[in-house]
Amino acid sequence: MAISKNQIRAIIAGGAAVLVGILVWSSIQQTRQQYEVCLTFKGVMHCATAAGATSTDAIRSAHDIDCAMLANGRDENMVCTDVQPSSVRQVK
Repeated sequence: MAISKNQIRAIIAGGAAVLVGILVWSSIQQTRQQYEVCLTFKGVMHCATAAGATSTDAIRSAHDIDCAMLANGRDENMVCTDVQPSSVRQVK
């Protein structure tokens, strides 16, 4: 029994729909947790908000954003990543 062109099109359309569904679902899962982290470095405070699949991922991302804004150069950035945040609050 040969497969007709219409059946092949239906299989391809079904596969594409499943792929799009998986992409949407995984995108939503990556942004489940959202946190605002404020960091004081060298007397200057910066607050950043980031989202992640877990609270740890979101907090780490926001902390990295703060350090990128506050530190000058790689050496300061490395020191900044060891500084504890001034505040952490869940946004969503």
